[in-house]
Amino acid sequence: MWLLNILTGMRKVTVSETERAIVLRKGRIHAILGAGEHRIWARDVLERHDLGDPVFTSPLAEALMRGHAELAWAHLTEMRTDAGEIAVIERDGRLFEVLAPETRRLLWTDAGPWAVTRVDLSDGFAVDRALGDRLTRARMTHAMTVVEVAEADVALMFVDGALAEVLEAGVHRFWTAGRTIVVKRVDLRWRAHDVTGHEILTRDRVSLRVNLAADFRVVDPVRAVTAVRDFEDALHRALGLAFRKTLGALTLDALLADKLAVDAEAADAVRAEMAELGVEVGAITLKDVILPGEMRDILTGVVAAEKAAEANVIRRREETNATRSLLNTAKVMAENPVMLRLKELEALEAIAGKVERLTVHSGTDGLMNDIVRLRD
Repeated sequence: MWLLNILTGMRKVTVSETERAIVLRKGRIHAILGAGEHRIWARDVLERHDLGDPVFTSPLAEALMRGHAELAWAHLTEMRTDAGEIAVIERDGRLFEVLAPETRRLLWTDAGPWAVTRVDLSDGFAVDRALGDRLTRARMTHAMTVVEVAEADVALMFVDGALAEVLEAGVHRFWTAGRTIVVKRVDLRWRAHDVTGHEILTRDRVSLRVNLAADFRVVDPVRAVTAVRDFEDALHRALGLAFRKTLGALTLDALLADKLAVDAEAADAVRAEMAELGVEVGAITLKDVILPGEMRDILTGVVAAEKAAEANVIRRREETNATRSLLNTAKVMAENPVMLRLKELEALEAIAGKVERLTVHSGTDGLMNDIVRLRD
């Protein structure tokens, strides 16, 4: 046989079940060989393709489709998408590839069977839930955007810079399709915002720092996101400016005397400004007033002096009351000798309780006559 091949200028090639081969004769496409043994000219060029990779990739692809259409359709399947279309390709019932708009794919027909599901993007960018679940399980999410929105949040979806949809809680999927999709999540719960170390100059030109806190929540997420670049930063500025204006009109003594009045005075301006941005502001609190070191020392001295003066007044008042009480007692004793004698006995009892032994020189009769006898 080999001698016959040499004499006839032929050669034998074998193509396996998992292969296909393109025969080039004199530089032109001649045939596509399936599985089996084939005889070709010795000078023919053979281009082998493994069906393990079902996508037909070859520099001969365009020439084959243009000049040998019948031969190509006998072995290849073409998948093509329009500008506003996405195609989901399945191979033997399993997801194989997602084609973006204006994309063409050539597949070996024998590597199938093939099926295609086409999605018209003019109907919207949302991905069918069942199809989206299949693509997610197959980890084929490159052609879509997956958005997960928590229970207390909403999400604003911008497509090519324009607001397209407000997404509620749940999982949402959208075809990217060559577009830029940006999602901004907004928390609708009550939150606290702190303004720390805000410097203020009071009316009497005392420089101090204050710490503020405000409770807020977003009631209109579209306005909150689109009206300003950052609504929390806007709240921060509004709190700072309102309290700077309010506290700057007060003296230090007035500020320290009633902080709650200052809170109520500045709150309305902040609430009105933030309501225009779709943000509801609740309680606003002036938490701390921090004085500079020198002023703190001065105020500490003033407070110490005031307390010392108050203590001195109280001490003098108590001394006066004690003196008045002694005077009254003396008057009672002068007018009533019995009371005087009772006082003497009390003093004697107090003395006797503090010593171990008490000696009375005048005897019992003298003690009773001199101390106990209650008469003039």
